[in-house]
Amino acid sequence: MKLRLALLLAAALPTGVVAQTVAPVPPAPSAVKPIAFTERTLSNGLRVYALRDTGTPNVSVQVWYDVGSKDDPAGRSGFAHMFEHLMFKATRNLVPEQMDRLTEDVGGYNNASTNDDYTNYYELVPANHLQRLLFAEADRMASLIVEPVTFASERDVVKEELRQSTMARPYGKLFSTYLSAASYTTHPYARSTIGSIDELQAASIDDVRAFHATYYRPDNAILVVSGNFDPAQLNAWIDRYFAPIKRPAGPIPRVTVTEPARTKAVTYTTYEPNTPLPAVVMTWHVPPDNAADIPALTVLQTVLATGESSRLYENVVYRDQLAQSAEAFLDTKKGTGNLIAYAIMAGGKTVDQGEAALKREIARFRDAPVSAAELTEAKNQILTGAIKGRETAEGKARVIASSVIIDGDPRDADRQLAAIATVTAADVQRVARQYLGDNQAAIIRYLPGQPPANVRLMPITVAPTVKVAALTPPANIQVVTAATGPARIMPPAPTAPIAAVLPQPVETKLANGMRLITVERHGLPIVTAALVAIGGGATDPAMQSGVANLTAGLMTKGTATRSATEIARAVEALGGSIGSSADRDGSSVSLTVKSDQLAKAMPILADVAIRPAFAPEEIERARAQTIDGIEVTLKDPAQLAALVATRAVFGKGPYAPPLDGTPTSLKAITRDDITRSYAGTWSPDRAALVMVGDVTPAAARALAESQFGTWKATPLPPAVMLAAPPAPRVIVVDMPDAGQAGVVVARPGIMRGDDRYYPLNVGNTVLGGGFSSRLNQEIRIKRGLAYGAGSSVTARRLGGSVSARTQTKNPTAAEAVQLIAAEMARMGATPVPADELDTRKAVLVGGFGRAIETTDGVADIIGDYVVQDVPLTEIGRYTAKVQGVDPAAVQKAAQALLDPKAASVVVVGDAKQFIAPLKALYPNVEVIPAAALDLNTASLRRP
Repeated sequence: MKLRLALLLAAALPTGVVAQTVAPVPPAPSAVKPIAFTERTLSNGLRVYALRDTGTPNVSVQVWYDVGSKDDPAGRSGFAHMFEHLMFKATRNLVPEQMDRLTEDVGGYNNASTNDDYTNYYELVPANHLQRLLFAEADRMASLIVEPVTFASERDVVKEELRQSTMARPYGKLFSTYLSAASYTTHPYARSTIGSIDELQAASIDDVRAFHATYYRPDNAILVVSGNFDPAQLNAWIDRYFAPIKRPAGPIPRVTVTEPARTKAVTYTTYEPNTPLPAVVMTWHVPPDNAADIPALTVLQTVLATGESSRLYENVVYRDQLAQSAEAFLDTKKGTGNLIAYAIMAGGKTVDQGEAALKREIARFRDAPVSAAELTEAKNQILTGAIKGRETAEGKARVIASSVIIDGDPRDADRQLAAIATVTAADVQRVARQYLGDNQAAIIRYLPGQPPANVRLMPITVAPTVKVAALTPPANIQVVTAATGPARIMPPAPTAPIAAVLPQPVETKLANGMRLITVERHGLPIVTAALVAIGGGATDPAMQSGVANLTAGLMTKGTATRSATEIARAVEALGGSIGSSADRDGSSVSLTVKSDQLAKAMPILADVAIRPAFAPEEIERARAQTIDGIEVTLKDPAQLAALVATRAVFGKGPYAPPLDGTPTSLKAITRDDITRSYAGTWSPDRAALVMVGDVTPAAARALAESQFGTWKATPLPPAVMLAAPPAPRVIVVDMPDAGQAGVVVARPGIMRGDDRYYPLNVGNTVLGGGFSSRLNQEIRIKRGLAYGAGSSVTARRLGGSVSARTQTKNPTAAEAVQLIAAEMARMGATPVPADELDTRKAVLVGGFGRAIETTDGVADIIGDYVVQDVPLTEIGRYTAKVQGVDPAAVQKAAQALLDPKAASVVVVGDAKQFIAPLKALYPNVEVIPAAALDLNTASLRRP
């Protein structure tokens, strides 16, 4: 099991100076209930795991193959990943992209991923479509069609994915390519999962067919079904579709290479363009995931890097302000894995300082045991993360599948959780000494710009000593062709649908005007509590963009009685998370915590909401961290294009400036500006407390009264007015080092209360919502110009926008713009066929259904209703309103709101590669050098 811990959590510490405060040790965490499942193995070797959950109307189908990027043949790095793409094309009985028809078009979704050790394919659909998915998964296991046109198209898509994730994104090469190469000298884990363009180009059709015949076989796969199904019927369907698949006679090639222990530190230095801030990464080898020391290393990683009370955040980011971010993760595998720690430096700080800080924090684990409080806090955080990971049928299936593939035992996740509960401080110190010595580290120093002329650098490449094998094709590989006429077997019809159980919000109001909204869910011992207030970035004064966001972020950074460190330690000691943020129209503070800790957590939520201190030193710290984060964003072509498009659409209006602000605006914000922003938003008569999970309305009321009952209302702030939209523009931001071009076509939209909200949303989903949308079909599937393309509707209290976007290689940017504009125009020119419209409605309904399966998903929906002044009854009417939209309503909305003539076009990239064809389409194009761009003004140009 790989315990990826993104969750933080909640409770109180005494006040006072941190160094003099002794925090009480929280109680030891209770156990997570083991996942119940059945298992069997078919005669062809396919292992089947079934997890029944009648509380959901959905079912998750997952097929994991025991083949990953470590198995890429010699000279074919990235091959397993490219093959993952091909699995969504044709089979003997399915046409290309029919897997999307069977999932997305009925309200579900599908995806896949390639790991070093496995490739997994997973779908979530309404439970009455289970039989159809089993048919489809069996068909692509047994009879995938590989032909030249599809192969070439998907290879182009993967190239664009590589450009997007590795070449265009800041730090893309560091984490996608260099990290693995620096971590291994012998094992094929050294090669990146996505591979290289040259080796992808060298692959042939015969290579692909040999790879499928070698690894995509029933005795090299597992099938996991989780959700609402009848066990006897499931077994019958599996026997019908999977059991006839033949088990090949030949052996399955296995990587048996062992990575030698690293006994001498190795350091690499590299300079890369498009690097906003220097970074340093350190990596140490750790044993395989099923080793006895992994639980102790998991606890160590949690103490080191999980949450704002972690050692890396508290010391390197917060106290010393050396890094804009500092993280660590445990990347365990079947073979030798890694503990990876990294710091992206703060502005003006050096990688020397970052490396010294990382080494210092690791040395602390070797030199002294962790404290009792740290040990228990880490265990609580791991426990809560495990509970959150098991909230859905899909999450539980993933836990079982990864345990089987990585560890060889479906019960290994539960075994590791039990072992973590017994980890001692001495265990943590022992594994630190054994695995994390300074002499055992590989270090990468990642610097901006070009190397000095007199410096000779050691390149970061896959070592020639890495052992990879050529693929020996099996004998008599069958070349599959599409069945036609009566020979083609169609997917079975869906069975009777299972009705979803919708959340039932219970609302009351405190005497001070604060709304309390409770949704009971007692399936898991978890609660999400979110306090939502009306007022966000739209209230930022002119030239002070970012003040609302900065204010919200500072609310958890100290109160009248608690320091920022005390808040983080108290919350995370209970295995909880707390966070605050602002959007355009609202702000929120939320926490997620185990239900038995809720009473201890709520005083902290109230404290940060009602009594934030806004200490000057915290303001300066937050200001510097936010500016550093913005500097990273401004180097990403896609993110920058979105910011420029927003300014172009809204001009001088309240939604126009960047929500996070700009370096210039943030430097001008004072403490008085922050306190005014807080007072204008946070008042009980403009706020709602939303509590979702294992809590009753009566218990929620008692907690709300005790913690928020004395909160006093403040005067209403001045009303915000939306300015008239400016004329559309065509803007190129010239970024010569950009590895890809970010493309956005955006135009004014509507407010949330507009009657056209649902027709516009359905129309947008036809245009760019999901893999089967028109934009993705034209840009990715038909032409291979991008990894993906889509569109979105933003509808707020005062107005909104519609934007379509993609990322593509620089030379095809103008073509992408032309395709987007054509599809937007087509939406208004002709009615959407009824059958296509039905599938897009299913996308919206299915996404809504998945969102309400988790406590934070329900809290987010209700919080959005509060901010946008939508009645709570909308949660019960959403599906009917979507399904009631007809083609005429969509066409009418599209004519008014999707016409590209009213849209601004923004392209951020290397202008010399696309400006000529773009100017041919739009002679009035403006070219702004990236260095001259000014997001603070509607003109977008520096004076």
